[in-house]
Amino acid sequence: MTHRRAAIPALIGGVLLTALLWWAGASTEALHLQGTTDTLGGRVVAELQQWLTPWSYDPPTSVRFGSGVLGEIGDPAGGDATRYLSLYETALQIRFAAVFVFFVLGAMLLVRRLPPVDGRLPATLLALWGWGVVAGMLAVTVSAPWLIASQGRGSYRFLPQLAGVISSGRQMPVVTALLASLATVFAARVIAKGQDPLPREAVPVRAARLAATVGTAVVALSLVVLSYESVAAELQTSFSGSGLFSEPGDLLRQWLLLGAWSAPAGVSFGDWLLYRATDVLLLALVWTALRRLPAMLTRVTVPAMAVGTVCVTVLGLLASQLLRVALDGSTLKWDLMYLSTAIGGGVPAALVWGLTAGAAATVTLRAAGGRGPTADAPAAEPEPARP
Repeated sequence: MTHRRAAIPALIGGVLLTALLWWAGASTEALHLQGTTDTLGGRVVAELQQWLTPWSYDPPTSVRFGSGVLGEIGDPAGGDATRYLSLYETALQIRFAAVFVFFVLGAMLLVRRLPPVDGRLPATLLALWGWGVVAGMLAVTVSAPWLIASQGRGSYRFLPQLAGVISSGRQMPVVTALLASLATVFAARVIAKGQDPLPREAVPVRAARLAATVGTAVVALSLVVLSYESVAAELQTSFSGSGLFSEPGDLLRQWLLLGAWSAPAGVSFGDWLLYRATDVLLLALVWTALRRLPAMLTRVTVPAMAVGTVCVTVLGLLASQLLRVALDGSTLKWDLMYLSTAIGGGVPAALVWGLTAGAAATVTLRAAGGRGPTADAPAAEPEPARP
């Protein structure tokens, strides 16, 4: 598929994702209507507000009434509120523009290298869903400095504040990205009709397994080694400093750790082992996807493998978070609260380690003879396009 053809569904998905996030942010006003709390419950309204506020143009009280300083005298209530309101609006404008740009760029690459034809449709849909979540996280990240400045505290503990902003607004992209990916796949499917059958990369089975193992090992380095409580604590507390960029531990932890786990303490070994099933699920999904991904791509390239691995890691995190909810045995009354704190977590680390794992898998695949004839004939031979 050419760049021009791939751009059309990517633009459709980007517009839909941006519009859905804007609509979700605008819906925060409905949570303040009389009777909403009585209908949904106070806890549910509070959690929904936490989901929607990062995408809302309605500024918090600290920004609306000014939270800066007036002259040399600290006066939280007497600062010029228009300055902070302008910064807040700029942050939201950058956020929505960035989510559109990031989604379109990634979707174009995925639609070109993993078009939704020849049995690839489920893989394309899932990959675009995962990339939509990443696009939301990147948009929040690039707009974070303006949002922090609008609070009037940009010079105080900037890095911990940055880590806190990045971790917000992660729930809504999980929902909206699924709808945007459906629209993107449908448009790409329509555009791909009538084209010649798209090629599949010929990948030897042994080389694919070796590449998948190497990529999974890179992800496991974060999930198993760095995420262990003693290692994670050392990582968070070993880096110190002073001034604007002091205390980078929170930020490093967020971008390097895919999870958190500890040795059995206060629970039986069987229960502890059961909770480790979430990590096993994530690694199993990553290995299986990396094993099949090279044969599904129209051309194995480092960008395609890296972005695909990022999407797989994000989806693996979502699956492991849902499994953890099931293992906890949460009742329906508390499920929304539990999901709101867990869902969408670890996406920054998934981006870092997914890109690294994808690049490592590609290098391994080529070094192991990934361009030679494949022993898996059905995966190597192109299939006719399905209507």
